[in-house]
Amino acid sequence: MASLFKEIPSMSTLLSAYASISTLSMLIRTILNEMIPKRMRDFINSKFSDFFSSYFSSDFTFIIEDRWQAVHSETFRAIEVYLPTKIGPSTRSLLLGNNDSNNITAPPKPGIPVDTKVIDDFQGMRLEWTLREKEAKKYYFRNKRFFELNCRKKDRERVVQSYLPYISSTAESILSKRETLNLYTYDHEGSMWESTVFKHPASFETLAMDPDLKDSIIRDLDLFLQRKKYFQSVGRAWKRGYLLYGPPGTGKSTLVAAIANYLRFHIYDLQLQGVRNDSDLRRILTSTTNRSILLIEDIDCSTKSSRSRTHTRIPNDDDNDDDDRDQGNNKISFDPGVTLSGLLNFIDGLWSSCGDERIIIFTTNYKEKLDPALLRPGRMDVHIYMGHCTPAGFKKLADTYLGIKDHPLFKCTEELIQSVAITPAEVAQQLMKCEDAQLALESLMEFINAKENQIKETEAKKDEEEVIKQEIVVLRKDVKLGEKQDDEIEKRCVYLT
Repeated sequence: MASLFKEIPSMSTLLSAYASISTLSMLIRTILNEMIPKRMRDFINSKFSDFFSSYFSSDFTFIIEDRWQAVHSETFRAIEVYLPTKIGPSTRSLLLGNNDSNNITAPPKPGIPVDTKVIDDFQGMRLEWTLREKEAKKYYFRNKRFFELNCRKKDRERVVQSYLPYISSTAESILSKRETLNLYTYDHEGSMWESTVFKHPASFETLAMDPDLKDSIIRDLDLFLQRKKYFQSVGRAWKRGYLLYGPPGTGKSTLVAAIANYLRFHIYDLQLQGVRNDSDLRRILTSTTNRSILLIEDIDCSTKSSRSRTHTRIPNDDDNDDDDRDQGNNKISFDPGVTLSGLLNFIDGLWSSCGDERIIIFTTNYKEKLDPALLRPGRMDVHIYMGHCTPAGFKKLADTYLGIKDHPLFKCTEELIQSVAITPAEVAQQLMKCEDAQLALESLMEFINAKENQIKETEAKKDEEEVIKQEIVVLRKDVKLGEKQDDEIEKRCVYLT
């Protein structure tokens, strides 16, 4: 043993050897840096790292980005929904928040912060998730977000074939049972959808609508949800288009809220007036999620391209002035706006397949102004007329607002409603004035009588104006005829002379 210790070199010898090796390595590195370009050095380093990682590392990493092939990645969204359910003691930080402005005392919902690891165990596999964020190179682009999934190399195939499909099915089950819905509106400056909690109390039970029409809508929605494989077998996108038309105040927006609450779908409210062009429209619509409602209200006012191309009218001088002003505005405008072809391409064209399980709802007060190309099946599959209040709708409103199913004044009120066109919104406004059923119904009857008298006065004025117009037309004809006769007499006098 003593002889063995004697053969060990001294500390000074080791230090001098280390210094010599360090000096030699620095010299070699300096020579290589001077002789080999930087790109070549980076290439060599990457090859060496790939070699050692492939032969000496047992880990494998999956990257799931928030966007995939120009659209949002559904896998990324499923992971966002799934991972908060796997937060455990090993998670060192947690993101909490509450966007429900109506209930600030509600418990916050958990989220995954950036650079935080979440450990999940699945069928004996240990899986490590990390949310990453990469800063955009240009200020007008959003930062890129992606998930890193680390697992063992031998579990790579099982992750793809079993684990990721399990995440998607679990996320779908969570979304179908979600408690809160969101109402989205598009922020054109930030180029993103902004959301708020949607808490509209409307439901099909409280909706003042004809019972048969209500039941047909519910059956159509249920059938749509159950026919995913059918849509795939016939080669059509899994979507459904609805057109709600009728006078203002007939409950079109309330029906949209009732459909959203029934299906548990988020609502994306799109204002076409703010969309610059068709390309902008495609980018906005492809960023919406599945299991959602795309709402375009007042489609007849949103864009000129949605109006009927067959609608013609007799031009006059005022119309010419308006056309000139429109042409002038179009000349100085750099954004042409949404065209009919761009809108149709997303509703029923190739871009309509970018998403599943979607409801597209259009509302309008004037159906006759829409282009027939928008109205055909495949674009607006179901046309629902939201008309004036009916006796059945009145009874439903009385039950909802007053809590009564029958009253001695019901018969008189129903007769008045059948004789005078009144909207459900007007009926509800009168019933809300008083909690006493007798006073509320009397107020409603007075309102209907006043409206009937107003209608009669308006019609009388129109008849009077029509008579005056006809008299003016007759006088003009007489004046023209007299002027013509005077001209003929004058010509005859000149001839005789």
